[in-house]
Amino acid sequence: TPIFNSTTNTTVVTQLGIKNTSTIGLGASQTIFNNDVLLASRAAKFSRQFYQRNTESTQITVVSEVSKAFYNLLLSQKQLQIIDENIVRLRRALKDAYQQYQAGVVDKIDYKQATISLNNELSARKQTQEAIKANIATLKEYIGSADNRTINPVYDSLALAREIAVDTNVVVNPTNRIEYQLLESTRSIQNLNIGYYRYGFLPSLSAFGNYNLSYLNNSLGALYNQAYPNSYAGLSLSIPIFQGTRRLQNLRRAKLIVERADLDLTNSRNAINTEYVTALANYKSNYTELLAQKENVSLANEVYNVVFLQYREGIKTYLDVIVAQSDLRTSQINYNNALFTVLS
Repeated sequence: TPIFNSTTNTTVVTQLGIKNTSTIGLGASQTIFNNDVLLASRAAKFSRQFYQRNTESTQITVVSEVSKAFYNLLLSQKQLQIIDENIVRLRRALKDAYQQYQAGVVDKIDYKQATISLNNELSARKQTQEAIKANIATLKEYIGSADNRTINPVYDSLALAREIAVDTNVVVNPTNRIEYQLLESTRSIQNLNIGYYRYGFLPSLSAFGNYNLSYLNNSLGALYNQAYPNSYAGLSLSIPIFQGTRRLQNLRRAKLIVERADLDLTNSRNAINTEYVTALANYKSNYTELLAQKENVSLANEVYNVVFLQYREGIKTYLDVIVAQSDLRTSQINYNNALFTVLS
């Protein structure tokens, strides 16, 4: 750098600074107090609780859907079993009607009616078989099974019968329901915002420190031969001077949100109690229907056997056989429907 010397009236070229410099530094900071960090630390517990409960809610939903799909499949299979049994009876009735027609005992009306009934039942069998395929596909979807995997549902009739009986004297506790617990977790998280905005005027305090190694040398090759260390540390205090009314407005809004959460909890308790009373009433009526249909199956089976024997002896007409057979089939289907309605 040229510098003018007034004494000698000459200009002298002088070097200022160092040609080569390098600095290696390490810095660290630590928050001592901060309203945002305080909120995050308090909310961490409730956030983990919320997501755990949300996972549990999803699991309950999946189990419920799988159970419904499983029972629908069992119901379709039971209906197919009833239809197969009915087809056996219809084939036997058709054979008897045809033999009586060939023998000249009756006209061809009985034979034609038996054929019509058998054709209708064969059609119903095909429809039920297709319904079973659809129910299997639905069950596979819910359990995540591969399409090419064969599913053969296995169930114990006695176990299903034992599952029917429940204690109707149990008092419902809404706090045990997962949907109520989710609302509680949400309310706890929202309640933290009140404290956050209430103390939003507090300053933020943090500590910081730095340590540096400086290297200075005119020779690039000897730059790192000598280090000149330096360090410093301190505290940083940040004070919100003016916030207007934003903090107060946010505080008022947070309180309203918590009040709404309290109303949601109250509504949830009322809804759960109503749902329980409704479910209990439906269970009692469905259970009564199940017992009635169970008795109807026994009576209809007895009536059919007697009517069919009387028909073969020429006492009853084939119309009586059709009516008895229809009553038996209907009572069996109604019993299975009532059974799976109670279970579901």
